[in-house]
Amino acid sequence: MNTKETAAKLPRINSTNLTSAAVLIALAVLLSAISPAFRDPQNLINILQQVTVNAILALGMTMVIFTGGIDLSVGSVVAFSGIVMGILVVDMGVNPWLAALLGIALGSVCGTINGLLISRFKLQPMIATLGMMSIARGAALTLAGGRTISGYPPGFTWLGNGTIPGTTIPVQIVFMLLLYVVAYYFMKYRRFGRALYSVGGNEEATRLSGINVFKYKTLAYTVSGALAGIASVVLVAKLNSAQSIAGQDYELDAIASAVIGGASLLGGKGSIWGTLMGALIIGVIRNGLNLLNVSSYLQKLIIGFIILIAVLVDAFRNRERS
Repeated sequence: MNTKETAAKLPRINSTNLTSAAVLIALAVLLSAISPAFRDPQNLINILQQVTVNAILALGMTMVIFTGGIDLSVGSVVAFSGIVMGILVVDMGVNPWLAALLGIALGSVCGTINGLLISRFKLQPMIATLGMMSIARGAALTLAGGRTISGYPPGFTWLGNGTIPGTTIPVQIVFMLLLYVVAYYFMKYRRFGRALYSVGGNEEATRLSGINVFKYKTLAYTVSGALAGIASVVLVAKLNSAQSIAGQDYELDAIASAVIGGASLLGGKGSIWGTLMGALIIGVIRNGLNLLNVSSYLQKLIIGFIILIAVLVDAFRNRERS
């Protein structure tokens, strides 16, 4: 199969997940009717702020899922990168933005190791990233020694708590959207995006068409790790602290956002904007449950059922494709 034939089999990268958008609108209308506080403009901004970290993680997770893989380590990498940044800034006096770049680089290294284990040494993605999840979490706990590292300069926390000058728009929301725009550009107009879809659609055919499968699978995990590092920067700036227990269960929300947004766990299908819709759906549900005073324990149960339903829907979609 040549490159043209492979490209012809790819799904439309710019397709919009209308179902996810319809679900999001229906949820918003329903919650607005049940709780008028939901439609308060400040609450809507709060929802966007609450989903920022998950949406960034889900962006990287989506690229990995496009290749037919999974990354269970992103939550632990968030904690690991955050602790390293905290030690550099608070304990060693390193410039916070330089420390942030080093934290993102650390996330990239973790992702690259995942990618090499999976693409070069043929480990199953779940096994490789599960190992990294344990390593990164253990490293965060060891380095932190059980403490919370806080005390960052205002110029750094502006990323997580500041607003765009002259407006009331939070910086973190704009930053998140810019990341999605950049990701959309690469997925739609660059070889990187077409290769990820092709690898997930049919890895062997992609290899025979001349595309370097090893390179692009590794890159997908590297990007996922880098975005975990970026999510850590935003989280630390937002909380003005780094914690070794940060990021717990974040990988589940990231996976759920991608699947709810239309990404197939078998790879080769999905969209960047669909993932954003999925992250917003989870954020709206959580916000609505909080407004309705639903206990945190019951919220976990409800979110768990939603994830299960999303996976079942994905399974039915894949069965129809086959």
